[in-house]
Amino acid sequence: MDTKEFIKALNHITEEKGVSKDFVFDAMEAALATAYKKNFGSKTNVKVKINRDTGDIKVYSYYVVVDDFDDGREEIDEEGNVVKIPPEIPSDAQILLEEAREIVPDIEIGETIEQEVTPKDFGRVAAGTAKQVLTQKMREAEREAVMKEFADKQGEMMMGMLAMEDQKNYYVDLGRSRGILPKSEMIPGEVVKMGSSVRVYITKVEENTKGPLILCSRKHYGFVRRLFETEIPELADGTIELYAVAREAGIRSKVAVFSKDEHVDPVGACIGERGSRIASILKELNGEKIDIVKYSENPEEFIASALSPAKNVTVNIVDPEKREALAIVSDDNLSLAIGKKGSNIKLASRLTKYKIEIKTLAQITKEGNQS
Repeated sequence: MDTKEFIKALNHITEEKGVSKDFVFDAMEAALATAYKKNFGSKTNVKVKINRDTGDIKVYSYYVVVDDFDDGREEIDEEGNVVKIPPEIPSDAQILLEEAREIVPDIEIGETIEQEVTPKDFGRVAAGTAKQVLTQKMREAEREAVMKEFADKQGEMMMGMLAMEDQKNYYVDLGRSRGILPKSEMIPGEVVKMGSSVRVYITKVEENTKGPLILCSRKHYGFVRRLFETEIPELADGTIELYAVAREAGIRSKVAVFSKDEHVDPVGACIGERGSRIASILKELNGEKIDIVKYSENPEEFIASALSPAKNVTVNIVDPEKREALAIVSDDNLSLAIGKKGSNIKLASRLTKYKIEIKTLAQITKEGNQS
């Protein structure tokens, strides 16, 4: 093996990928020891040492001095089976003190006797092994670098490019890695084109055998939250805060906001002049309706606002502990308060975390007369 080329390749990898040289050298030494045992019929008492400066490789057989041979021990596992526990020092790497002192007179227990056994043609084996180890470490380093880059991206929004698709998924190019965007996580009704830019919400980042797994969504309620934080400057600088988001993707989202500054209208800030700010969000959401609700610590006020677009809603808290509320609306606001297929009341309940029952004043009057 050309040791100079090996050191050059190793330096390139460690500098470009940010991997420790010692880490690669240790892996190489372990791999070469395994290769030696396989190709030269050695037992377990062999180690390989690589000169960190020159790349020279030498193989040594070794013996550890012991006061008595250790062949391991037997233990009973939880299922009652006899399990053989191997010795800490391989059996064929042990040498008794008396025998060792015939070789090295002043040696002590625990010390090691080494003898170089490097074969003349070991360079051929080393070259193939070095190539495999370096390739493996490059892949590992790349995976680690990508994981490090994306580890804190879970729960964030990123811009990517639609690179591929199959029957179930789109694959989004996010730079150093590709995210998986299941078609079930698209906004219902939206149409996309390969090669186009797309915003995605990162729902999961984890490492697997093939590298980082990055799952994306455009359907998640967090996508709406991040869109607001991106498009509304007052949310970014902390003047107003986003309290909660409830979403039925493709149909309607409800966003509760509040202001720390009494002179700033949180709802108006999100809408913008002539709807300029909310327009860009609506465009990204493929026309999905959005209700921007002013959060209030008063649950009656908050629930009444959350039932928008219904107006003139009167709310009574029936059971604070069970978080149950009764909303009273006029006949012409009943359908608005409930929403298509109950979507409005469901979203209001999710947003406020109250179980909401809706009745008209006529229904309450009728129930009162019957009682």
